[in-house]
Order: sequence, then structure tokens, then C-alpha cells
Amino acid sequence: MKKRTKEPWMPADDFGRSIKPGLSINLLVADIAASTTFAKLVLAADIVYEDEDFAVVSALGSQWLLHADHSYLDHPMTGVISDAEARGAGAELRLHGRDPDEAEAAAQAGGYIVLSGAIDKPHGLREAHIIDPDGYVWVADRPLT
Repeated sequence: MKKRTKEPWMPADDFGRSIKPGLSINLLVADIAASTTFAKLVLAADIVYEDEDFAVVSALGSQWLLHADHSYLDHPMTGVISDAEARGAGAELRLHGRDPDEAEAAAQAGGYIVLSGAIDKPHGLREAHIIDPDGYVWVADRPLT
């Protein structure tokens, strides 16, 4: 059941038609506000739109969507998340270009779990692994100079 109390910033079908070809990420989350707070603080993201059911998040030329669990009650994914202890198990969501040291510091200040702190890796990136409120693992990374 949707909880939105305001008019969305654009009709859903207009938004759907505006999405460019390529990979899109939709994340199911327990609490939109908690997830957008994480995105702003740790990922330095901009929130394009946010309400109780849905959010559009943008950072470094990338955009992803957040959908509240309650808004997916009639969706096939409902069964997938109902018993999940950690969402996105086995997936890394990478935000290329986000300074990992800054992301780690912001995560620590915000009380989020830093799975692995910023470190230079042999594949040419400095990266930090951080867990968001729903258990998704985000990797902030940038190329080594």
C-alpha cells in the first residue's frame, strides 16, 4: 500500500519514458528517509525526488531508484525480500569517483558499518566498503594516482 501524501514530481509514466537505455538499479528499502540520508551523507548523492514510497538518487552521473517495501506489496519481488536477512547478498554497488576516505569518514560519523576501510587495491583503485541501513554493500572508489 502506498503511503505517499503529496503529488509526485512527475507522472510515473512520464518518468518511465524519460529513463535512458542501459543498466538501471532499483533498490527495495525498509525506510526511504533512512536510505536517502545514507546516500546524501556517505555517497555525497543528490536526492532528485523523495516521498514515503519512492526516491530518485543521483551521484557522479549515475542515478538509481529506491522503492519502499510497502510499495511493492503486489510486486513479484515481495516474496524475495520477505525472509531476507541481508538484501543484495553477493552484490557490490560501486560508486566510481566517490572519494573512499571521505565516504568512510562520513559513514563512521553517521554510525554506519564500514565493512572495510579505504585501502589501495592491486587492481588500481582505492576503495572502501560500507553497509547501508538495509544491508546493501556500497563501494566508494577512485583510481589510484
